[in-house]
Amino acid sequence: MSELLIRGRVLTFVREPEGIDDTASYRFFEDGAVLVRNGKVAGVGAHADVAKQAGDGVNVADHRPHLVMPGLIDTHLHFPQTQAIASYGAQLLEWLNTYIFVEEQKFKAPEHAAFIAGRFMDELLANGTTTAVAYCSVHPESVNAFFTAAEARNMLMVGGKVMMDRNAPAALRDTPQTGYDETKRLIDKWHRRGRAHYAISPRFAITSTPEQMEMSRALVAEHPDCYVQTHLSENKDEIAFATSLYPAAKDYTDIYARYDLLGRRTLLGHCIYLSDREISVLAETGAVAVFCPTSNLFLGSGLFDRDRFDRLGARYSVATDVGAGTSFSMLETMDEAYKVLHLQGQRLSPLNSFYMMTLGNARALELEHSIGSLHVGADADIVVLDSRAKPAMDLRMQVASSLTEELFILQTMGDDRSVAEVYVAGKPMKHGARKTPVTAPSTRMFETA
Repeated sequence: MSELLIRGRVLTFVREPEGIDDTASYRFFEDGAVLVRNGKVAGVGAHADVAKQAGDGVNVADHRPHLVMPGLIDTHLHFPQTQAIASYGAQLLEWLNTYIFVEEQKFKAPEHAAFIAGRFMDELLANGTTTAVAYCSVHPESVNAFFTAAEARNMLMVGGKVMMDRNAPAALRDTPQTGYDETKRLIDKWHRRGRAHYAISPRFAITSTPEQMEMSRALVAEHPDCYVQTHLSENKDEIAFATSLYPAAKDYTDIYARYDLLGRRTLLGHCIYLSDREISVLAETGAVAVFCPTSNLFLGSGLFDRDRFDRLGARYSVATDVGAGTSFSMLETMDEAYKVLHLQGQRLSPLNSFYMMTLGNARALELEHSIGSLHVGADADIVVLDSRAKPAMDLRMQVASSLTEELFILQTMGDDRSVAEVYVAGKPMKHGARKTPVTAPSTRMFETA
């Protein structure tokens, strides 16, 4: 029997905070511990109590005075865009055609897909993210590389091949039938193999014909426990283009509704320009809007109106959206989320930020039984955060007087340097765990004419 006692200042949420002083929304142990047994949480609480549950000679990882929390969760990003982060000067549709569709063509090559998949997983872990929901490219090779890299690290990951049969380069297009057949084979191979979960992924209405949307509907009906991921109302030009392609639909959201793609396991990236009617449809179906603040700012797309989703009872999560998002860090993402909401007169408390990164996103995925909080029986995916990781943070922390103030410092000033350690199913991953080389096999700096 494998046991590990992780000691530190333990913080885990039990429900969504109702305000900045809602101490009933979380459990906090100033001198706390998490007992890990065979990759699961076997005990959590005050160190003196949890230590009694441990066997003689248990290994101890003492992380005091750092915060010990559930691993962070990212609900929307694109693994083939890892090397396209920081692509200059374009909004969504131009950015896709100029940079992204060029980059994604490389993922037909298994060697390239495997290299980027390894780096992608390592970057997530370096930033404290232990679970993510990702789009692969149209190529089955990219999906195999994605799940192989996740399996090597024992990470709980959600992903799938994008389906695109129009308005993309020929090298990135499938057909309704090949998209269906390849997706079905990949589901059979990967879904619920170990910790893997498959996401049926019609990229968005612009790149799928009605025939492909029908095939997506069939896949969802045949595999109701798979996730569905796509994009919705990110950019005004995108909305106009999508609705012109489906003139019978009431609006953009209705396109997906007509093909029965909206449900509690549906993740809809962005959702910036939705009408009240559209948000109400999401509320009725249980579909999840995914707030991607860094991406929305980088591409100049717009501002997510969280309070309207709350008022109309719709679900939402938060995500980095790499590579339009400019960082793998959920801390930096929540810093931008705070600003996006602040611009609209909406407040995001530090408690709500850390709830969203953990239990909130787990609930959006309906995986709160296994990830997102530290409770007995949960998977031991854990992040250790150092709120004094940078000199400026240390200086600021010298006058901090509460847990919520510390959390806000981490959110506002933190990044990958604040991640002291990461555990995946109880195994330490931050130090000495990089599985892939830092650079690709080629040593050439730039391609020249």
